[in-house]
Amino acid sequence: MLGTAGAAGAAGLAFGAAGGAGYATARRPEPVTALTTVGTEAVPFHGAHQSGITTPAHARGHLVAFDLAPGAGRKEAAALLRRWSASAQALMAGEPSTGRTGSLKSGGHDTGIALDAGPSSLTVTFGFGRTFFARTELTAHRPTALDPLPAFSSDHLDAARSNGDLWIQIGSDDALVAFHALRTLQKDAGSAARVRWQMNGFNRSPGATAQPMTARNLMGQVDGTRNPKPSDPDFDQRIFVPAKVPAGTPEWMAGGSYAVVRRIRMLLDDWEELTVAKQEQVIGRRKADGAPLTGGTETTEPDLDKRGPDGDLMIPSNAHARISRPDANGGAAMLRRPFSFHDGIGADGTPDAGLLFVCWQADPLKGFVPVQRKLDRGDALSAFIRHESSGLFAVPGGAGRGEYVGQRLLES
Repeated sequence: MLGTAGAAGAAGLAFGAAGGAGYATARRPEPVTALTTVGTEAVPFHGAHQSGITTPAHARGHLVAFDLAPGAGRKEAAALLRRWSASAQALMAGEPSTGRTGSLKSGGHDTGIALDAGPSSLTVTFGFGRTFFARTELTAHRPTALDPLPAFSSDHLDAARSNGDLWIQIGSDDALVAFHALRTLQKDAGSAARVRWQMNGFNRSPGATAQPMTARNLMGQVDGTRNPKPSDPDFDQRIFVPAKVPAGTPEWMAGGSYAVVRRIRMLLDDWEELTVAKQEQVIGRRKADGAPLTGGTETTEPDLDKRGPDGDLMIPSNAHARISRPDANGGAAMLRRPFSFHDGIGADGTPDAGLLFVCWQADPLKGFVPVQRKLDRGDALSAFIRHESSGLFAVPGGAGRGEYVGQRLLES
């Protein structure tokens, strides 16, 4: 349903259009990791793709968008991406930051927030919004896939918390390591860019369960079962732009992906008024173990034609699990890798909580959009969620040795 994705192949249910397109949880292939070793894991900065896309879901995360400062253009953006890439490379290796503020090793002013921790699987992922290209005079290099997303009836979008010139996703299995990266990159921005919006998220911590298992979302549902897996033969073509880029896609996007980011508030008070049986009818799966209402286990294919003794479909026609299935949406697929969020209690006593939905695909018009449209037309879950912000970002491929992220665009 809502879910977080992992490199080793997690599964995930789609989390509705009115609420987003789904979210799947990572299943780590290795045995349970001792908590004392969580901090030692490092994710490489260099590679064909940026980290944080197929990396197993993190316990903590930050999403932050920047706008270039007035007067800043292509030159300033290139210098900024150099600084950010240098800092990300150091921090992901568990070293002090080496960007604008210097490092402890060289007598600089790293804040020391994560001084006692290892890399803790830190990843930093960078993307470009549609407005970035006009502000850097690179409009001719803007992908057609960055055309604005269509409006959906479930949208209640706050423009101040949507879109942005630049986007960063930070993930780690340690909260202080994640915050250290956020603080470092914000300071690295200097006068070149200003924070437009920032959101904080979380998932279940590694080792919190006796064995690796699909996580639950804030509605208490097992969240993730049908997410694309890296072992799927068509995984790369669904998630990443191929080396031989399609028409309308510039060369600098080879190996890249597109991220749709949505803040989806869950109306938890309304949801929790439902009986467990009614919640299961809305989702189409058992709450206890995530299995389809037609029986089996979490990974059992649902029998969509099966009827109960009363003659009614066991999985209702508007159940989230039915409507979000890829085979019900022309095969549309995306890799869902979100975070949960909780930003306090409102004046009316309701929790400001839900999902920071992030999904990845080679083309959002073939991934997110058709699924969201289908969900928007009749997903039973829509009554219990609200889309409050939205963004679409082009995420270039990974940087090679000696390169910074986005170099092939900014120096084209």
